[in-house]
Amino acid sequence: MAPNSNMLNAIGLMSGTSMDGIDAAFLRTDGKIIEEFGPSLSLSYDNEFRDRLRGALRSDSSDPRLADIERDLTNLHARIIEQLLVKNKLTPDAVDLIGFHGHTLDHRPDEGITLQIGNGEQLASETGIPVVNNFRSNDVASGGEGAPFAPLYHRALAHLLDKPLAVLNIGGVANVTWIGPDDKILAFDTGPGNALIDDWVFQTQDQSMDLDGKIARTGTIDNDILAQLLDHPYFLKRPPKSLDRGDFNMDVISALKPSDGAATLSAFTVKAIAKAQDYFPMPVKYWLVCGGGRKNSFLMQMLADELGVPVEPVEDVRWNGDELEAQAFAFLGVRSLAGLPLSLPTTTAVMKPTTGGTLHLPPDYTGELGR
Repeated sequence: MAPNSNMLNAIGLMSGTSMDGIDAAFLRTDGKIIEEFGPSLSLSYDNEFRDRLRGALRSDSSDPRLADIERDLTNLHARIIEQLLVKNKLTPDAVDLIGFHGHTLDHRPDEGITLQIGNGEQLASETGIPVVNNFRSNDVASGGEGAPFAPLYHRALAHLLDKPLAVLNIGGVANVTWIGPDDKILAFDTGPGNALIDDWVFQTQDQSMDLDGKIARTGTIDNDILAQLLDHPYFLKRPPKSLDRGDFNMDVISALKPSDGAATLSAFTVKAIAKAQDYFPMPVKYWLVCGGGRKNSFLMQMLADELGVPVEPVEDVRWNGDELEAQAFAFLGVRSLAGLPLSLPTTTAVMKPTTGGTLHLPPDYTGELGR
């Protein structure tokens, strides 16, 4: 079989709402099928930069702090690209494209707002590699939710798997992709993922996360407060739908001791995920879990008990859960370049399949994309 000349070598970059750092992953794809997985790398934010990001959440785009934060964020992304290439003895000309998600500071689709920072022109200049960024804004401008954005990649990954199945990403916010036997998909944010738990243990224990659910495991769930948390209008809204990490107020748990608060918020994440099943076109045979939440054995056990079907980390089907979101933006970067849709009515509630992304070429670029 002749090689597919439309295949590109792409690196995807993801800085998620958990604010733990940057993931970079190499993928060879034409934006439809995945030909090869490549090396990956993660870079953790230091506490000072994480605090700056946290302080800028829900900022207005005119906030004077954002220019410096965006510049420094982009520098960190350039650094991980350089490290990934050096570690694997690659040169920039081995990479056709970078898919650069940036970092989401605000997401209010009902108001037509989605704000990701990350300077594509700067990253192209610093790396010498073409960059696609600004993935979400065209979807929002076209009436979509602007999230979630990985479902088309989930479908491409799952094309040979038994269906129906659900791919669950537990990042700062949790989202699910339902994939049917005919490869039709429905995707939406289920509710909080790790963000509320992380924020709670940061406030009460000065820790960045509840590692493996150790704090929550020792606590008691407050069922009255859990019921209040679940009595949120978001859960009555039909999907597709999406959230910002700041959409839920933690004041209701402020009087709880740290372990009880962590246990209650963990149960909130799990119960919200379970509610997603009400909207599936048909029940799934199993759930595949990616994102940092899959490493929390307390959450995973609660999910298995609640959902009543197998709940497995994506590694069980030979996917890499640490790389998956970054891979998705490599995939979407290539789709953007090819003029293929990045979102569908069943993934973001946009009116029709919608393209997006902005291409930035490095200064004096002489390469040929798609060579």
